[in-house]
Amino acid sequence: MSVHTDPAPSTLTGFAFAGDPLDRADRLRDDAEALFRLWPQARVIVLTREGEAFADAAGQLAAPSGGDLGGGPGTAIFLGLRDGVAWFAMEADSVPFEAAQRVDLRRAAATWPAFEAGVFALARAMFYWRSRNRFCGICGGEVEFRRAGYQGRCRQCGADHYPRVDPAVIVAVSDGERLLLGRQSAWPARRYSVIAGFVEPGESLEQTVAREVLEETGVRVRSCRYLGAQPWPFPGALMLGFAAEAEPDVPQVDDELEDARWFTFEEIAAARDRRENDGSEGLLLSPGISIARALIDHWYAGMLSRRQG
Repeated sequence: MSVHTDPAPSTLTGFAFAGDPLDRADRLRDDAEALFRLWPQARVIVLTREGEAFADAAGQLAAPSGGDLGGGPGTAIFLGLRDGVAWFAMEADSVPFEAAQRVDLRRAAATWPAFEAGVFALARAMFYWRSRNRFCGICGGEVEFRRAGYQGRCRQCGADHYPRVDPAVIVAVSDGERLLLGRQSAWPARRYSVIAGFVEPGESLEQTVAREVLEETGVRVRSCRYLGAQPWPFPGALMLGFAAEAEPDVPQVDDELEDARWFTFEEIAAARDRRENDGSEGLLLSPGISIARALIDHWYAGMLSRRQG
């Protein structure tokens, strides 16, 4: 199987969590005095134990300043800087602040500005990692969090622990004329998406693409190219987007998918304008916040250009 890098990966756009990032300012994580000085003007995103963020009556982010909360950053996680303003994250149980609503990350990704949705995604991923790493996986000792929340150290054996990201490939597979999509049984009726799976130890990304497509659909990949990536904090994946060319094999699903099939350009074109509850029938595609939808749209745009050219 051959592989190459797409010469214009920036064409893969429109999905959440991948634009307008914070300056992570790693240099400040060990500087308690600097973080304390930044605190009064800082913005603080507040998350519940369920991973929802505080929001105002309109459903937009309600992020108080450090000055509003008083004191100093304490155990808050330092997320980074934007235009000289620090951003922190705190758990709702430790904040003397109330808000009109709680908003989950998927809703925020669809309705908030890209920057604020990205801050929410980072905060949620950090709290998820911390909640599942309170004890050392080596000796079972209690873990103490340092470096403004980015490092855990076992109080018993001294082992260091760092935030985990799970790499996964997600791939738009084409036989040159059709697009391969699959569906899981838990999804809304008629929804299909591109093929995805986690990278296994000792495996390259290209090998993962070929293996996952073959395992889940029985389709043989000939070549693939990388297009772009999306942090996917549900709970902590990094989705690495590919386009692949494959043999026109008849799809045969395993136990991970309920169904997989080839879809024509005309079917994808019709589905791009279809909404889940609009009363119509036919294929439903992945939501717009996901790189899955961006990959589908990228394939469609390429086919449209080829047909018009």
